Amino acid sequence: MRWHGIVAAVSAAPETTVAELPDSRVRVEVSVAPVEVKARLEGKARELGRELKLPGFRRGKVPAPLVIQRIGRDAVLDQAVRDSLGRWYAQALEQSGIVPVGDPKLDVDFENLPDDGQPLQFSIEVGVVPKATLGDYTGLEVPRREPLVDEEQVEQEIQALRERLAKLETAERAATQGDFVVIDYLGSLPAEDDPERLEPFEGGEGRDQLIELGAGNLIPGFEEALVGMSAGEQNDVRLTFPADYPAEHLAGKEASFAVTVKEVKAKELPPLDDDLAIDAGFDDLGELREDIRTRMLENDEARVAGEFRQAALDAVVATATVPVTDELAEGRAREMWDSRLHSLAHQGISREAFLQITGREEADLLAELKDEAERTLRREAVLSAIVQAEQLEPDEERLLEAIAPTAEREGVEAEKLLQELRSRGREEELRESVAARMAEELIAERSKPITPEQAQAREALWTPDQETEAEGAAAGSGAGKLWTPTERSSAG
Repeated sequence: MRWHGIVAAVSAAPETTVAELPDSRVRVEVSVAPVEVKARLEGKARELGRELKLPGFRRGKVPAPLVIQRIGRDAVLDQAVRDSLGRWYAQALEQSGIVPVGDPKLDVDFENLPDDGQPLQFSIEVGVVPKATLGDYTGLEVPRREPLVDEEQVEQEIQALRERLAKLETAERAATQGDFVVIDYLGSLPAEDDPERLEPFEGGEGRDQLIELGAGNLIPGFEEALVGMSAGEQNDVRLTFPADYPAEHLAGKEASFAVTVKEVKAKELPPLDDDLAIDAGFDDLGELREDIRTRMLENDEARVAGEFRQAALDAVVATATVPVTDELAEGRAREMWDSRLHSLAHQGISREAFLQITGREEADLLAELKDEAERTLRREAVLSAIVQAEQLEPDEERLLEAIAPTAEREGVEAEKLLQELRSRGREEELRESVAARMAEELIAERSKPITPEQAQAREALWTPDQETEAEGAAAGSGAGKLWTPTERSSAG
C-alpha cells in the first residue's frame, strides 16, 4: 500500500519500518544486517591497513584482523559507519519508497555501536510531500485561451530566414555597424622592464579574421575602432582587457593592436519574393508563410494545452486542503536552490560568482523560492492524492512512451532503456512520474474550459464581500436561490 509517496511495506537489506509523524514528517527505523556491518568494518580495516606499518608485513599488506586488533574494533567501526552512512541512508529511503523534502535528521548512537554479530540500528526523520484532502476536481471552470498566430512573428521568421540566406558582398566603402571586415592584427603589451617598449603576446595575432561589427564578440572597444575603416587601411587600437578576462595574464592589462583591414563585406539580404521561398524548399512566398503560420499555430496549441493543464491543476489545488509547513517549504526551497547551483556549476559559474553577478544575498533568493516551493508541494500532494483516488497505474505502453524522447536522444531502443532503468531500481520512480502526468491529464479532461474574459467577469462579479451581501439580501427577501454566473452561461 502506498500513500503520499511512502510505502508502508517493510523491505530487507537494510530493513526499514516507517512511522508517520505530525507536520508531514516520517521516521524511518533502519536495521543494517550484521553481515553488511562486518563487510564494511573489514573494508575499512583493509583501507587503513594500506598506511599501517607492522613488523613482518609489507606496507599495504597488513591483514584486516590485525588492523582491527591494532587500532581497536570500535575505532575502525566508527569510521566505517561514518563512511557508509550516506549509502545506507539512500538505500533505506529507496527501500521505503520515500521521496524526502528538506534535510534529514539522522540519529546514530556512535557511543554504542553493535557488537560482532549484531545489526546496526539507526533512525531517519525527514519531511515528505504532505497528504492532500481533495475537494472537487471534476467540472471546475478553468480559463483557456484560443491559440493564435502573430503576423508580426511570421514576418520576423521570414526576416530570420533572409538573414540565414544572406550573402556577404565586397563593399568599396568604409565599414559601418552590421558590416563584416576581414582583418590581420597583432597585439602587444608593454614590456615589464620598459613600459615604453611593446612586445607581442602569445595568442595576440590573427590573420584573415572575419569580424562582424556590432556583434559584441570581441573585447570592448575593438569592434568600435574598426567602424569607419576601409580596405587597405591600418590603425593602432589601444584597449584595456576586462578585469574578468579568462586569460589571467591579460586580465586588466592595457594592450595595443596593430590592425590592417583587408576587406569590407556587406550583408546582402535576398529579395522578399518567390525565389526566397524556393531556396527554402517551397513553391512560392504564400506557401512559405502558410508553413510558418502552421508551425507557429501548432507550437501555440501545445503551449495552450500546457497552460490549461497547469491552470486546471491549480484550480483543483485551490479546492484541496494541503498542510504545508514553513519547514517543508523552506526545505524544498533549499533543494531548488541547490539544483540551480548544480546547473550553474556545469556552466562554470560558482555560487559566489552568481551572487556577485546578480547582486543578491542567498537568504533573499531562498525567501523568494519559498513561495514557489510551497506551490510545488501543494501540486505534488494533490496529484499524488488523485493517483490514489483514481487508482492510476501506467501500463507498459505508457512507460515506453514517456521515455521515448530520452531513448531517441541516447540512440537506444525505448525497451532497452526501460530494462536498464529496471535493473538500476529506477522503474518505480518512472512509474510515479508517469502516474502524476496521468493525473494532470485527467484533471484537464474533467475541467470545463471557459474564455479568459468569462473568468475575469466571474472574478469581478463574485468577490467575497459581494457574495456575503448577496446571500444576506436573498435570505432577507425570501428571493430563493442566488443567481450565479454559471447559471447565466448555461441559460445562454
